[in-house]
Amino acid sequence: MVLKITLLVVFFAITVFIGFYFRKRAADVSGFVLGGRSVGPWLTAFAYGTSYFSAVVFVGYAGQFGWKFGTAAVWIGLGNAFIGSLLPWIILGRRTRIMTHHLQSSTMPEFFGSRFGSIPLKVGAAIIVFIFLIPYTASLYNGLSRLFSVAFGIDFIYCIIGMAVLTAIYVVAGGYFATAVNDFIQGIIMLIGITAVIVTVLNNNGGFMTALSSLASIPDPNVAPGAYTSFFGPDPLNLLGVILLTSLGAWGLPQMVQKFYAIKSEKTIMKGAVISTIFATVIAGGCYFMGSFGRLYGDIAEKGANGQIIFDSIVPNIVAGFPSLLIGIVVILVLSASMSTLSSLVMTSSSTFTLDFLKGNIIKKMSEKAQLLTIRSLVVVFIVISTIIAIIQYKGGITFIAQLMGISWGALAGSFLAPFLYGLYWKGVSKISVWCCFGFSTIMMTLNILFRDHFPGILQSPINAGAFAMLAGLIIVPLVSAFTKAPAKKTVDSCFSCYDESVTVKIVGDLGEEK
Repeated sequence: MVLKITLLVVFFAITVFIGFYFRKRAADVSGFVLGGRSVGPWLTAFAYGTSYFSAVVFVGYAGQFGWKFGTAAVWIGLGNAFIGSLLPWIILGRRTRIMTHHLQSSTMPEFFGSRFGSIPLKVGAAIIVFIFLIPYTASLYNGLSRLFSVAFGIDFIYCIIGMAVLTAIYVVAGGYFATAVNDFIQGIIMLIGITAVIVTVLNNNGGFMTALSSLASIPDPNVAPGAYTSFFGPDPLNLLGVILLTSLGAWGLPQMVQKFYAIKSEKTIMKGAVISTIFATVIAGGCYFMGSFGRLYGDIAEKGANGQIIFDSIVPNIVAGFPSLLIGIVVILVLSASMSTLSSLVMTSSSTFTLDFLKGNIIKKMSEKAQLLTIRSLVVVFIVISTIIAIIQYKGGITFIAQLMGISWGALAGSFLAPFLYGLYWKGVSKISVWCCFGFSTIMMTLNILFRDHFPGILQSPINAGAFAMLAGLIIVPLVSAFTKAPAKKTVDSCFSCYDESVTVKIVGDLGEEK
């Protein structure tokens, strides 16, 4: 117990120190929200990765999808690495950095407002971010409850409050740059922790081949023998839905895309792409690989009143058998994953609400100092709100909130992915098509909460519904744009002029006879 508490104290002390150390870099709005757009490849890549993967992945998704799909769940991790990490850096990174800098936009809603010349569009996007990010933020605490019970035997409420207070301190003090540095340190902890967990799980089950053989021999009347060690698992269609939502969804999440706003230089992009992909392969691939052996622990997994396995109990029960030092490392791992994602979400929510909703709409004239103070204040407010929601859910066992977490990715990514992607590359996107995409995704995912039983079979799953909303958006935007009023040529040309800047260089040396 002393060892585990010591690890926590050291971790907390470093986190707070970094927040205050970088407070001078958060002296204005650009510095606080984007680190002055001067963040290098390592910090940006780790900030992207740690914002991507939280306790939800390590505890919830790894346990649930590892149980359902067996070793095929590793495809989810690989999808997260190559579709969710590598491709966004290559396809979105450079153009996002250039156009957002040109338009002087610090948030995704601000980008929509400037790119399409529409203040209502900016406000609408800000409202969507506010509605669906706040409850998603509360879900980050869920994965910690059982682990803290295993490690310390203390009430989860103390964990919620402690994590919230520490995150608020270093985000308010140091802004984006302090968050990025903490993300880097937390990312290192996550890499060490997941590697140690995988090695321990395999050793406890006789090694890789023995564990694989044991998993293949587990009887299940609902699937073919050996299905849990097959290439695509027992349910390839639903596996594809999870891959699409958790991988392609990253392209449309504001807290992810805004990492590209802060890129320092051209060289940062390719370096960041490689680092981010390797990080995601180890973390996401490792989490799902570890979770795929969850059925080997089926005899100790908790069950609900209906006899169904409680998926969130699988990973904590696996960890319960670890040595004390490793349990402490796992707790720090999950804390790191949750705090890094929490800091990213509250930064996104507070900056979006201030710059895109309050500034120029509710408060007509808002000075730089007032903006910065408001953003800092809202960081605290949003963390308090998410903490209250998490405590209410924990004490009251309210399932509606948990369902809302599941659909938040679908609503956000379904609303923003297509308009943002097309908006970077295509001049023909109309404002009405963006509104249609916003409306379709948010309405569909809200209805999925309220009337799930009335949806077609495969779309009753919030994950499949979210994946469908994203793919539908990719069709809705060009289709509606083809039949609605084209955007103003002057506005569009002004936005895309940033890609056409010429640079004159002096030729040095002899070019030879040929011109």
